[in-house]
Amino acid sequence: MKYLLQIILLFIFIGGVQSQVVTTEPVIVTEDESVTITFYADRGSRGLVNFTGEIYAHTGVITNESTGSSDWRYVIAEWGENIPKAKLTMVAYNRHQLVIDNIREYYGVPAEEEILQMAFVFRSATQINGSWREGKDTDGSDIFIDVFKPELAVVFQSPQDDMLVLANEEITVVGHSMNADGMKLYLNEDVIHETSSSTLEHTFAAPASGVHELKLEAFDQDNSVFQTRSLFIRQETVEEPKPEGLRLGANVIDEETVTFVLQAPFKEYVYLIGDFNDWEPNPDSQMKRDGEFYWLTINDLEPGVEYAYQYFIDGSLRLADAYTNKVLDPWNDHYIPDRIYPNLKPFPADKTTGLAAVVNTAPEVYPWQVVDFSPPANEDLVIYEVLIRDFTSNQDIKTITDTLDYFVRLGVNAIQLMPFNQFEGNESWGYNPSFFFATDKAYGTANDYKAFIDACHERGIAVIMDIVLNHTFSQSPLLQMYFQGGRAASNNPWYLRDNNIQNPHLQWGFPLNHESEYTQALVDSVLSFWVTEFNIDGYRFDFTKGFTNTPYGPNSWASEYDASRVAILKRMVDNLREVKDDAIIIFEHLADNSEETVLADYGILLWGNMNYSFSEAVMGYHDGGKSDFSWASYSNRGWSNPNLIAYMESHDEERVMFRALNYGAEVPGYSVKNLRNALNRKKAAAAFLFSIPGPKMIWQFGELGFDYSIDDFGGRLAPKPPKWDYLENADRKRLWNVYSQMIHLKREEAVFSTTDYNMNVAGAVKHIALNHESNDIRLVGNFDTQTRTVAPQFSSTGWWYNHFKGDSIYVEDLSLEVELAPGAFTLFSSTKMFGFDPTTSIRDLQKSAVNIEMYPIPVNDKLYVQSPYVISSVYVFDANGRQLLQRIVDDHDLELETSHLSAGFYFIQVVHQNGIVSRRKFLK
Repeated sequence: MKYLLQIILLFIFIGGVQSQVVTTEPVIVTEDESVTITFYADRGSRGLVNFTGEIYAHTGVITNESTGSSDWRYVIAEWGENIPKAKLTMVAYNRHQLVIDNIREYYGVPAEEEILQMAFVFRSATQINGSWREGKDTDGSDIFIDVFKPELAVVFQSPQDDMLVLANEEITVVGHSMNADGMKLYLNEDVIHETSSSTLEHTFAAPASGVHELKLEAFDQDNSVFQTRSLFIRQETVEEPKPEGLRLGANVIDEETVTFVLQAPFKEYVYLIGDFNDWEPNPDSQMKRDGEFYWLTINDLEPGVEYAYQYFIDGSLRLADAYTNKVLDPWNDHYIPDRIYPNLKPFPADKTTGLAAVVNTAPEVYPWQVVDFSPPANEDLVIYEVLIRDFTSNQDIKTITDTLDYFVRLGVNAIQLMPFNQFEGNESWGYNPSFFFATDKAYGTANDYKAFIDACHERGIAVIMDIVLNHTFSQSPLLQMYFQGGRAASNNPWYLRDNNIQNPHLQWGFPLNHESEYTQALVDSVLSFWVTEFNIDGYRFDFTKGFTNTPYGPNSWASEYDASRVAILKRMVDNLREVKDDAIIIFEHLADNSEETVLADYGILLWGNMNYSFSEAVMGYHDGGKSDFSWASYSNRGWSNPNLIAYMESHDEERVMFRALNYGAEVPGYSVKNLRNALNRKKAAAAFLFSIPGPKMIWQFGELGFDYSIDDFGGRLAPKPPKWDYLENADRKRLWNVYSQMIHLKREEAVFSTTDYNMNVAGAVKHIALNHESNDIRLVGNFDTQTRTVAPQFSSTGWWYNHFKGDSIYVEDLSLEVELAPGAFTLFSSTKMFGFDPTTSIRDLQKSAVNIEMYPIPVNDKLYVQSPYVISSVYVFDANGRQLLQRIVDDHDLELETSHLSAGFYFIQVVHQNGIVSRRKFLK
């Protein structure tokens, strides 16, 4: 019986042994024969072009047990692990070889498992300037080599893929067979060449028009097998002006019509391929040209249906639309749970490769509840930085929406989401962007993000989008369109070919050219999109120091004043303010103060990294001024406006509690490494942070003393556990209470926005004085490891209120000193403030709430007090209620000096940390 076996092509246009990125000898590979694989570094992604160092193969196999092309099995080594049998030999410039004697033995595949393909990514032996040099396929995908059974087989050597050619263009076909009596080459139904050899070669002229099929058939006496290639005849590009009013990307004209616009200078022709035309580059899918723009209108679309599509450029590139709002990813989408992204459209793996864009003429419209939200004033911002992945165990934006009341209780008025536009992979911080107009599906649907923003606005919380416009990673279509030698081509309109900042610590991905008008138009479109379509309130711009073409050497941190950079940034800000005049604009700039002062004067908020100083203070180290908080003050930087966002922790810094518990100071009788002590010290740090006028930021779970290292659980970028169980720890909850109290005070009390303040915060004992017509604040803290006495430097006599103790003292001597235990702090105010909760009034205290012991009675020169509970403060009053003595305590017992008291009756008030207050009478 005669039968036909058609070999199904796993990849279309760019697939199989693609574009000769690799060749094999023999051409038809079987598992039990030796095969020599030649890798051409100057082809495909060209990431290893001209590379003369050692190259290794990261390789595995696709078997009948694999779930797809990304399910490599029997990978011979971990990524980055250099083993001898995976090392390639350089045989010529840009040509490297790997010899495998027996495929099954090489990979260790069990006999019962069928090997279908070998899979490869070639890489440098080590990272170069912080990243791997990689050799992949033209579209950045993995390289695959088919493995055949030792039976009748046939394969095209050329063309490798379906072909797109001009009319009458010469086409050369080369094919090989195994165990065959002969081969035939068909054009449509006609045999145009045949041979009895195991190799067929034939040259012919392409037809004048249309779509045709090339079929290569091998046969023996009983059976035949074949492979096919499609032959598309390309027409000359039609020159026609595009309709007015169109933007780049997919323009929905009505529910049945979309006009697509691509900006592609220097390109010769473009086809629009997708679900709407079965992914074929036929005459109807060839885009028209208007200068450097290509455009095409597609009709008869079905409303509410998602259509995947790509641009097929110059017969070699299949790219998703850079302006799409949704990306389909064949390598990562299948890992996204249905609960996070229900009914996610599958990638059309049988039709194309790379990434695909999606368009829908009638998507579900989100019903906004808040349409007129006004964000808080810049100086009032208290920002909570969130990494969606690590904030809840569900790792999605919907769960955070359900958790928003937590932020309300804490008191923050802005949430800053780490980048959530499309980034590479699913597990990431988001600073490896690939598409600027699409939400990353790993955290939810676009409407899930909108629901989060809407719910925040309902609660008075602004939403700030962390965005990366300094660079992209390799999957960006704007990069791939003009990519050469592992970097942007010299004619790329959007990118720099070479990084102008040579310091490897400041290089990420591929740098955008911010002096280019193309890049500036892109940036303006991106910033306009999110504030109009998603009601984002503003942006935190990552690494704005990189928005320059000024060259900086390998030892420079690019911090010097750069007038070109300032002009670029001001232009961007001006354009954004035209779209949204109250947009929150935050720069992670970290340049010289001379430049940051100019930007601050322009109304831009700037990150102020105080992690080092606050860490040193909490750990208990102060020599050389290392714990000085002064730089957290905008006025100490010489700025006119409070546009400094000071923070002690961010996503990028080591956690303060981790440092305290692992590296804190220790002296006899006191250790910072003790959890309770460390948490108390972080309370003091929080009180100082929020008392300094100006906006502030906290990193997620910092308010609970998150104490895992940034490098735990597999590295800096690895997922960290969400520690909601911390709320069950009483000491951590007390830290949370201090954060919450300080945040509410900052937002509610005008004194915390005063311009009349001074700070003495360089040593172990720190002091902040805030003065305002409504209230004066005196904050003192002891960051030493021993008890210290400090004068709060009261500004007036009379009653002052110890806010966190809920009690008051009558100040007669402005130089009155208080005693602070290690890690303790006290915040005094001249008027009662928001949240002040007095334990009780002095005159109402007639009985002891707890049995305290005092001796000797009558008192002579000293009075000794003991309590079963920890005492926080002690006050002594005369018979008329006048306060004569006050001590801040953090112990169960204390000794009071009473030699200066005259003979008579006195009252002592003992306030405990648990809130219990006792009052006793004693005789001197």
